[in-house]
Amino acid sequence: MSSEYSLTGLNTDSHKENLIPKKFKVKEIWVYFIFIFWALINLFPVYWMFTFSLKSNEEIFGENVAGLPREWLWSNYEKALKVGNIGRYFLNSIIVSVATIAIVMFISMMATFALTRFVWKGRKRMNQFFMLGLTIPIHASIVPIYITLSRLGLLNTYLALIIPYSAFSLAMAILVCTGFMQELPIELDEAACIDGCSAWGIFFRVIVPLMKPAVATVSIYTFLQCWNELMFANIFISDSIHKTLPVGIQALSG
Repeated sequence: MSSEYSLTGLNTDSHKENLIPKKFKVKEIWVYFIFIFWALINLFPVYWMFTFSLKSNEEIFGENVAGLPREWLWSNYEKALKVGNIGRYFLNSIIVSVATIAIVMFISMMATFALTRFVWKGRKRMNQFFMLGLTIPIHASIVPIYITLSRLGLLNTYLALIIPYSAFSLAMAILVCTGFMQELPIELDEAACIDGCSAWGIFFRVIVPLMKPAVATVSIYTFLQCWNELMFANIFISDSIHKTLPVGIQALSG
């Protein structure tokens, strides 16, 4: 009886200890405070953008810059969609971004597979040639690209943006995919070859499924580059039908 009593006593004591909340340390409080403060700093531009979208021009350029709108003008969104043609620009940006990501991923994955999995003469020089794309400044290539697109009759088309975006994104995509594919053991290719897979089978059935993290990284990087790009879209596209979202938003100013 005494042993049972002592055991139940221990259980009740431990249960009470679990019910007592842990005290926050001073360091933990400061860490949470810093994180909350940093989150508010990052959320302030979102607040600024949202309130500006519901203000009139008098409030934006007047005294009420950081405060809430005196009159919530939800009709601004309707004007942006109908008068500003934002819906069309949004669709154009999606078409250009998705097409660029598809081209970049297909070419970079195939090029990386050839550079890392096959032994052939000139492989290192070809890799260096691809990496030279990282050193070419975009501003220095505007004139030759414009002349080339003009002679090919590709100005004011989706290809006028898809081709340059894909070309300038390939170097970084190949760099990321090469570093990731080199970490994959070559024994996987040998095992697939023994099972009867060809080079295409090894690529699509073994390599591509294991490259999902690299694919996600390259896709996000390429999407951000295409979605936010303004210079090429402003120079190579003058037709309102094919303008992208950054150019359309720029046209709304004033």
